[in-house]
Amino acid sequence: MIYPQAFLSEVQQQRQEFPGLINKVYFNFGGQGTLPRSGLEAIIDAHNFLQQQGPFSLKVNDSITTKTELLREDIAQELGVQASTITLTENVTSGCNIALWGIDWQANDRILMTDCEHPGIIAIVREIARRFQVEIDICPILNTLNEGDPVQGIEAHLKPQTRLVVLSHLLWNTGQVLPLREISNLCHHYPHSDRPVLVLADAAQSAGSLPLNLAETGVDFYAFTGHKWFCGPAGVGGLYIRPEIFESVQPTFIGWRGIHIDEKGQPIDFEGDGRKFEIATSAYPQYEGLRAAIAVHNSWANAEQRYQQICHLSEYLWQGLSDISTINCLKKSPPKSGLVCFTVDSNMDHNKIVQQLENQGFLLRTIRDPNCIRACVHYFTLPDEIEQLIKTISAIVC
Repeated sequence: MIYPQAFLSEVQQQRQEFPGLINKVYFNFGGQGTLPRSGLEAIIDAHNFLQQQGPFSLKVNDSITTKTELLREDIAQELGVQASTITLTENVTSGCNIALWGIDWQANDRILMTDCEHPGIIAIVREIARRFQVEIDICPILNTLNEGDPVQGIEAHLKPQTRLVVLSHLLWNTGQVLPLREISNLCHHYPHSDRPVLVLADAAQSAGSLPLNLAETGVDFYAFTGHKWFCGPAGVGGLYIRPEIFESVQPTFIGWRGIHIDEKGQPIDFEGDGRKFEIATSAYPQYEGLRAAIAVHNSWANAEQRYQQICHLSEYLWQGLSDISTINCLKKSPPKSGLVCFTVDSNMDHNKIVQQLENQGFLLRTIRDPNCIRACVHYFTLPDEIEQLIKTISAIVC
């Protein structure tokens, strides 16, 4: 892949912000991103401020309130929604829990879930089914990776009792991007149900990698994290709830951040925005780390430009791996995301291959279902790093 030297110089300069890229070739952004230097400094500065001013002082409390709302606004801008629709959480799973347990489930309701969901989300759905006598249906999305229509697949598995569809916007195990707008439209206008079918999207791999305008997709719930493609610190994520359904969703865990308190200190009502589902004290300095990370990305290019660069690089990796006779990429055409998943046609165990790669400074991961290896490229991944990875994999498997 040939890039102008000026462009490569800009990328190299951007990479100086990420000390986690030193002495390794990092392809695990879908597991956790590399925290930028300014993000770490922002976290340390926030901790120092708390201790210097007194961690529970009027000045600190006012600052925390202000900085929390700034993060909410920054996230909302990245997602294309209003800040009031954003609940700050710890991670994707926390957001999915808020959505799943916040629905007023009735016996014989049904949840439609794809066959590509994360084990943590599957476990929540199964427990809801057990407690509330809810039925689970599974839509085989995996087999639409290279042919077939995922929208038609979901439509074929909807039933009159379906209350919620659970899916991932970008599938963590194959890299497939699902057409969220079309799926939401289908569910909201499903003619065989007397109420719109809700849609919950696991956004672990899409937030920070895909350009997003959630208001246009019509999705009801969008649970995301800051520590993967946003390259923020672990422990900060969020949940978007579509305004039209907000009042129908009730909190399961309740704390002072989500309630109004009267002059006698008694709770009187829930907050009328995303704060309704926030509980109590959080690791507020981490909030500043995520704000700084988002700012670093936007200083380089906007979300659409970053996404296009991710796609160029993933195609380069996909093509190079496809040229190795013993490698089979799961996707038969260039990926539309930064996730490139592949299998090895040999007696070698995928875990051992990943271990050998890590011993040589290349960080990837394995996926259990489908059994494969996953490499993740970000917009600041270097073409030279991709070439090194392809060469090293070829030496191991051929």
